[in-house]
Parts: sequence; structure tokens; C-alpha cells
Amino acid sequence: MTGAANLLQVIVCAAGPAGGVGLLVAAAQERGWTVQVVATPAALDFINVDDLERRTGRPVRSRPRKPDEPKPPRADAIVVAPATYNTVNKFAQGIADTYALGLLAEAPGLGIPVVVMPCVNGALASRVPFRRSVEALRAEGVRVLFGPGGFEPGAPGTDGGPAEAYPWHLAVAALGRPAPGPR
Repeated sequence: MTGAANLLQVIVCAAGPAGGVGLLVAAAQERGWTVQVVATPAALDFINVDDLERRTGRPVRSRPRKPDEPKPPRADAIVVAPATYNTVNKFAQGIADTYALGLLAEAPGLGIPVVVMPCVNGALASRVPFRRSVEALRAEGVRVLFGPGGFEPGAPGTDGGPAEAYPWHLAVAALGRPAPGPR
């Protein structure tokens, strides 16, 4: 696979709205991004892989490359949406036990801008580990769209509602437009 200018990696996790990630893909493409979808292993059952590959012209990735496979291009930016409780906490702790988390673990150190929009219920959002993780990521320069101006969980026990109701547009707005010119 050859390099791509303005490459946005969209990392999708196994949360209720995940099936609507095509809305994020389309909005990012309209802003000039070349999109690569990366799914956590559990998210593969939530998304339409064929549709996303058709939309992006790229394979949906969920595992590290094999030694004989070409190295994929480095992202210019990353959006994680919907981001689950586990992914937010593991990202904050530097845990890289999936391909998606490996990309996230390196991104701050490489200077790659990251936007994370969680999708957690009120019970999980109220937990101290989650609140600490959000604070830690923000302290590292990660844009976490949680609370006013981002994802706001409903009552405890809710999963964030239907895919169309998830605020995909906020992630795209926080990302902005890609930088002009060659990489």
C-alpha cells in the first residue's frame, strides 16, 4: 500500500453506535481526509467491513501486519469513535494489546493529533478510573470529547442510543481540515 496524503485513521470500538462509523468516514472525506478504518477485534461484529472498504478504498485493519506485508503509511491524525471504557482506560495506561491500541500508544510520542470521543454509560463514566484516564489523556494533549461539547452519557445503564444519534459531527469538527500541501 502506498502512502496517502492527509491520512486519517478512524479507530472504531465495539460500542452501540459503531455501525454508524460510515457517517464519520463520509464527513471526514468531505473535509479532504483520506480515511483508513481500524477496528478493534470486537468491533468487527459491529461494523459493515465491506461497506467501509468500498467507501475508503482501503482494507479495514484489525491486526498487526505480518512480517512479509508492507508497512502501512503513518497517520496524519487519528479519531477514536466510539471509544469504549476499556479503550479509553488502556490508551491512558499505554497498554498496546491490540493493533488499534498499539497505534494509539505511539501516537502522542510521534506528535500525531488524536481525538477521542467516548461512548460509555453513566455508571462507567462516574468511575474514578475512567475520570482519571480522561484527565491523563487530556494532559498528554489528546483531545477527549467527553462532557459538554462532546459525548454526554445518559442515565446509568444506557449505551448512548442509536448510531445516528451519536455525535459523529463533533469528532470531525474537532479534527478540522487536513493541512494543505504534500506531506
